[in-house]
Amino acid sequence: MDFDMLGLAPRLINILKEQGITDPTPIQKQAIPHAMNGRDVMGLAQTGTGKTAAFGLPMIHALMKAGVKPNPKTVRGLMLAPTRELARQIADNLTAYTKGSHLKVALVVGGAGIVAQTKRLANGVDLLVATPGRLIDLLDRRAVRLDETIYLVLDEADQMLDMGFIHALRRIAPLLAKDRQTMMFSATMPKLMNELADTYLKDAVRVQVNPPGQAVKKNNQSVHFVAQAAKMDLLVELLDAHRDELALVFGRTKHGCEKLYKVLEKKGFAAASIHGNKSQGQRERALAAFKAGKVRVLVATDVAARGIDIPDVRHVYNYDLPNVAENYVHRIGRTARAGADGAAIALVAPDEMIELQDIEKAMKETIPVASGRRWEIQPGQKKRPNGGGGRRGGGGGQRQGKPAGGKPAGQRRRSGGNRSRGKSAA
Repeated sequence: MDFDMLGLAPRLINILKEQGITDPTPIQKQAIPHAMNGRDVMGLAQTGTGKTAAFGLPMIHALMKAGVKPNPKTVRGLMLAPTRELARQIADNLTAYTKGSHLKVALVVGGAGIVAQTKRLANGVDLLVATPGRLIDLLDRRAVRLDETIYLVLDEADQMLDMGFIHALRRIAPLLAKDRQTMMFSATMPKLMNELADTYLKDAVRVQVNPPGQAVKKNNQSVHFVAQAAKMDLLVELLDAHRDELALVFGRTKHGCEKLYKVLEKKGFAAASIHGNKSQGQRERALAAFKAGKVRVLVATDVAARGIDIPDVRHVYNYDLPNVAENYVHRIGRTARAGADGAAIALVAPDEMIELQDIEKAMKETIPVASGRRWEIQPGQKKRPNGGGGRRGGGGGQRQGKPAGGKPAGQRRRSGGNRSRGKSAA
């Protein structure tokens, strides 16, 4: 099956061919025909499988065919994304798909000038990509109207739930046109997703590529059981073996990621970091340098797990395991994109065993062991507080634990660093 068979307009197919896009991905093959028929769609697919085109191309086709210009301050199609990085990625893709057409694509996210965004919306736009918080800011200023919005897309809807955007969504949805098409895409399917789908989708068709929560098949996963104090040396050793390839390193806190980036830079790696303490401009410059290959190692909190679409990322390192199991799937989805091979490596200390257990349960598989021996979960051991602590990023000690063989792992040193909590860790 090619794009011609999906019923897309020849002009749109030519635009895709100019960009070297000729064969639809599995999620595109399944979702596009239903979306073209006006059906609401619930799409379940991992990151890197072409979801943006799956929802974007049918909307662009319909808007090109209609040939209607938007009224002042109105939006024809609205796409909501949980992070700035993901929103920009979507907007960039849509801009490429609409090249040479009359359609206007706009991006509104926090961390950028709201006055400029207000001016951009003054004459109306065909496709608006937004983070929920900034969209509400613009609605409060009466800079945009949604009563003529006939297409709504919720991308990475599970992350929206995890980041608390459900309240923003409840405020935004009633402002949209009642007669509209809604599409929701997600890589995982937590219980609340069913409630969200029942609320906002009507007679939706469900399309699915991989079972929810599972990684793409070409992602070679492995785990190293290592004392927290030895993580930095192991990470440097692993990175050093592939200095010419792009690598993403995930930490749990803003402070920890910044510290880790500085240590790697001192050890001679071309590194950068992105997290919630960085300005939007700093984050964009770091991503651009990473994409261009000027930066080879990018250290990030989960803010990057949904917004990086760089096919050349060959290695993802989980320096710290995420507190939410589903976030692991999104992290490792930054590699093995668009059919390429990739490796996802986790460094697991004794006090992260509950997180690892949750991840393997969610994925319904055991991650292969690359080195070390599986730690035992100690009686009374609990999951680490969300956001970790000041000890992350540059090594340090760890809580006492035992590997399966029974030898003690070493005493964790306590530090009095600041603790990042909740979604501020992004």
